Amino acid sequence: MTQPATDLPPDLVVPSYGADSIAAVLPAVAGTLGLDLTTSTGLRSSDCQAALGLPDARRVVVVLVDGLGLHNLTERGGHAPFLRGHLRDAAHLVTSFPSTTAAALATFGTGTAPGLTGMLGYTQRNPATGGLATLVSWTEQSDPYRTGQKLSGPFGVEPADLQREATLLEQVGAAVDVVAPGRAKFAGSGMTRAALRGPRHVTAEKAADAVDATLRALRDDGLVYLYLGDVDRVGHQHGPTSWQWGDALESLDYEIRRLAASAPQGTLVLVTADHGMVTSEPAHQHDVAERPELAQDVALLGGEPRMTHVYATDGADVGALAARWADSLGDDAVVATADRAIAAGWLGPVAEHVRPWTGDVLVAARGHATVVDSRLHPAAARQMPGVHGSLTATEMIVPLLVVAGR
Repeated sequence: MTQPATDLPPDLVVPSYGADSIAAVLPAVAGTLGLDLTTSTGLRSSDCQAALGLPDARRVVVVLVDGLGLHNLTERGGHAPFLRGHLRDAAHLVTSFPSTTAAALATFGTGTAPGLTGMLGYTQRNPATGGLATLVSWTEQSDPYRTGQKLSGPFGVEPADLQREATLLEQVGAAVDVVAPGRAKFAGSGMTRAALRGPRHVTAEKAADAVDATLRALRDDGLVYLYLGDVDRVGHQHGPTSWQWGDALESLDYEIRRLAASAPQGTLVLVTADHGMVTSEPAHQHDVAERPELAQDVALLGGEPRMTHVYATDGADVGALAARWADSLGDDAVVATADRAIAAGWLGPVAEHVRPWTGDVLVAARGHATVVDSRLHPAAARQMPGVHGSLTATEMIVPLLVVAGR
């Protein structure tokens, strides 16, 4: 059998939670505002500011574009002339593993790592109930493998009980005004309270409205955190090479150009992202429900099609399970037991209360492959053309662009 590996092949990116990662962005911003903060993983604001080359400022905007990987932006840069013009001086940052919104926003929001935040993917098993928790919506689905049903209800865990790290927006907000324009559903959501608690929320349903709200907030000194999600949404629906994605990128480019041009003089405007996106290939989709060698000893799957948490049945030989998956998936994935992946630092330091939420085996897809389970994932999810979560450079490398205030 093929042995599971933690030494990554050259086409994959080693996760980082240091000054070259998205964990460093908000500590660096704190430094620009004159604040001395240190995260629980040792990232100090002044060090991060120096590492990222950011100037001092009294007003800062951090635009986080969901799904705008550096490779995606470079490949489709003709649709984003303003952003493309800033690529030459952009920092190249490494996102979290998994390279997905729940994990990445918590890493970004706390300046730490998924192993501390407990935000380990799109879904993860709740060890107290056996249910499958969806972190973006903060809901939980009863175990469909046992019940045969897909019953979903409130996630019975308080955000602060799972994600116990202090957020940087809380800490910065203790010293200066922090505002977060965004959709009404984000205000007070479980995901917000876990990863991004602290700012004063201003409701703005559309990107243009959010930019307008940002400009109003900039009448005063402080920090504005602006999340824009249309690029990711369109990418999931149509794929990152589609004309629809190009249109979404054009709209984004227009709004960021407008923000940079209209912000008060001296405002530092930064643009970054949580992850990139690849196009899935149906020929390289592996359905656990149709593969007995994959289904054997598996109690539940979490994560997403590009990074799977495999939860083993009680008493299963986890090493044998990992070896069987590695042998079956071959070049389409890198497979590691959780113990080996944690030892290799994929999730950063792992807190004691987080370890039970982690899959017993972690599976990172390569190329354009995906892993699904038709007993669990609806057809729309299995057919999604735009996906992310794994360790490829396209998914893992994101830009940090200084578009105003340099």
